[in-house]
Amino acid sequence: MGEQHAVKFPQEVLDEYAALGIDLPALFSAGDLGERMDIRILEASADRVVGTMPVKGNTQPYGLLHGGASAVLAETLGSIGAMMHGGITKIAVGVDLNCTHHRGARSGVVTGVATPVHRGRSTTTFEIVITDEQDKRICTARLTCLLREVDQSAGAAAEAPAGA
Repeated sequence: MGEQHAVKFPQEVLDEYAALGIDLPALFSAGDLGERMDIRILEASADRVVGTMPVKGNTQPYGLLHGGASAVLAETLGSIGAMMHGGITKIAVGVDLNCTHHRGARSGVVTGVATPVHRGRSTTTFEIVITDEQDKRICTARLTCLLREVDQSAGAAAEAPAGA
């Protein structure tokens, strides 16, 4: 956990953020909750975000992958997709998340793939499908994010509400 890994971003997105002095891959290489859950982002664009998470360490008392862990993976992937769509002038804030848990997983790694359902000027909605190593669907989630304008004078951190 906590080790650096390469995230695959479109080059034009990397260039856009680099021009502002922002190391985009570094934004997705850490984070307290994601680090604790060992979430790894493998690919990120406005069209598709892919990430993985181990089952071990993210289980409930019965030894199954915790539904809340699936929700964290789903919200992480959908939020990254929303942020990629919003670009450098907006921040993405999750406003609605729903998850349907189809089956349990006891071991291995689960993979989530977020794809857009709606990409507007002020909201985005992503569907996130989480599968196990046998490509069996574990969870289907839908995340809607509000896209808020960044206050250029205060920076994005000042714009983000608590808990976002």
